[in-house]
Amino acid sequence: MTNKDFSEFTDQELLDEAKKMKSFSITNALIIGFLVGIIFYSIVKNSWGILTLIPLYFIYKMINDPRNKKRKDLEELLKVRNLK
Repeated sequence: MTNKDFSEFTDQELLDEAKKMKSFSITNALIIGFLVGIIFYSIVKNSWGILTLIPLYFIYKMINDPRNKKRKDLEELLKVRNLK
């Protein structure tokens, strides 16, 4: 979805989409926190190793997820329409 797609949504559809995105963001944050915990444990126990690099890769992929960019576009449109 691009910003044009969001602009064609009704107010209720935008609010429903915002609810889905909020759920996605919370889940994403929990998984990233868990992976950061694995990294800290790995550093304390073994120093840098493969157990440290794999979570770093997954964190990078989760942060650069296209849905994060959609969420920012959606928040801007909600602010413009004064829906939040």
